[in-house]
Amino acid sequence: MICTPLRPLLGGPARFQTFSQFSSAVKPLLAIPSNERGPAPTLPRIARGLPKKNRLRGVDKVVAVSSAKGGVGKSTVAVNLALSLAMQQKRVGILDTDIFGPSIPKLLNLSGREPNVTESNRLIPLSNYGVKAMSMGFLLPNDESPVVWRGLMVMKALQQLLHDVEWDGLDVLVLDLPPGTGDVQLTITQQIVVDGAVIVSTPQDIALIDAVKGINMFKKVDVPVLGMVQNMSVFVCPNCNHETHIFGSEGVQRVTDRLGTEVLGSIPLHPKICALSDAGTPVVVAEPDTANARAYKDIADKVLQKLYI
Repeated sequence: MICTPLRPLLGGPARFQTFSQFSSAVKPLLAIPSNERGPAPTLPRIARGLPKKNRLRGVDKVVAVSSAKGGVGKSTVAVNLALSLAMQQKRVGILDTDIFGPSIPKLLNLSGREPNVTESNRLIPLSNYGVKAMSMGFLLPNDESPVVWRGLMVMKALQQLLHDVEWDGLDVLVLDLPPGTGDVQLTITQQIVVDGAVIVSTPQDIALIDAVKGINMFKKVDVPVLGMVQNMSVFVCPNCNHETHIFGSEGVQRVTDRLGTEVLGSIPLHPKICALSDAGTPVVVAEPDTANARAYKDIADKVLQKLYI
């Protein structure tokens, strides 16, 4: 028997014989949505109490790079994607929306630099390798300074990064999203028009669980999923060229087949990608003619095709 301490909510002692009975009683009280979906709402967003989505000032297209799980190489993919787009004569920026763990300053060799502001107090992005960048990391004393904030402060910082940056005319803005499917993701997708999402995952099942959650989140908020990137797909031995699928193989392909999206490309697990990223010289800049760089460029080609169909 399941006993609960929900007397104030349920109006008296609450005892349930099964978890199903408990769940049915509590869901209406906690406003937990059921899995059953009704008809699509016909009222405008503003009439339903939802904020109106707006285009970011000075930005044509916005692409969100997400993984919903940390440690799968999402920021490295986001930076190399942005650089690959810039190499195709596009005006490109990247916005690091990870307030607690910003990676863009180090990846673009911009650590220790501070942005200037316009006369109207708008932040002026920093720039390197032909890509404009803005990050919470630029506003911290150093790379080791933690952000120890509650949710309200995080949302205020996110609002400033979203709406108070002078991008001054971009073809594409790449958003490097933090892990998860919470406040940051919801705020971004409810307030601004996001033209597409790229989901990054390793082939490992434990990573794909959260990647699927990310895909379903974007579907719920009406953001098109452009496809998935399979990162760390295979390790090629530098001595004998033997291929080893350390995190499994074809995991991302199975997910895209099931969810009706596509694989945009696969990135190998290569020591050079890691070393060059840590040095602030991403592989598409440092070694643009290698197979590793071409893998990112092929992904950028597909993203552009989908954005400008």
